[in-house]
Amino acid sequence: MTPENQTLALRSQRLNQVTHAPHEQLDKAVKANAPFGTLASYARFVVAQYLFQAELKALYTDPDLIRIFPDLASRCRAEQAMADLGDLNTDIPAPVSGALRNPAKARALGWLFVSEGSKLGAAFLIKRAAALNLSDTFGARHLGEPAGGRAQGWKTFTRILDSQTLSSEEEAQAEQGAIEAFERFNVLLHHAYATAQPAAMAAT
Repeated sequence: MTPENQTLALRSQRLNQVTHAPHEQLDKAVKANAPFGTLASYARFVVAQYLFQAELKALYTDPDLIRIFPDLASRCRAEQAMADLGDLNTDIPAPVSGALRNPAKARALGWLFVSEGSKLGAAFLIKRAAALNLSDTFGARHLGEPAGGRAQGWKTFTRILDSQTLSSEEEAQAEQGAIEAFERFNVLLHHAYATAQPAAMAAT
């Protein structure tokens, strides 16, 4: 492997490193809301997941990005999250201001890195959801294992991501996008729980 290719292969690792702080902050926010404590609390978590995936649908269906990742459209989980909300008798939430709009390619790559990476953590979350009698066919569809497996899907995504030729400015944009993605999910998570009905949140 040439030094240049070694540098490119480290992109996914660098994105992982630069997002450590916002990732940790988000993990703490998720735990603080105890999404698997009650079915009602879990429903608010799915509201946040749906809002995030719905905002990213434009990226997953973008022709230019699909030329880079041929299976990108099938990777989107907005429809699964919407179906989960239906299973949970929860209304589809209205969009929240501040959504990503027409980002440059490199910045979009950072957002997709975070969205795709979350599928690895979903392997743990779906086990927690099982305690609420939910599964990848009811209520926790968006946490289900992707076709071909989580590990293989992630390896395929990062292999393509790492192979892209980006300028130093674009590398910075990709890092910015990844950080923004974690921060945005944090905003949507707070919104989802803040807009919950107190009576519903008290439900078991």
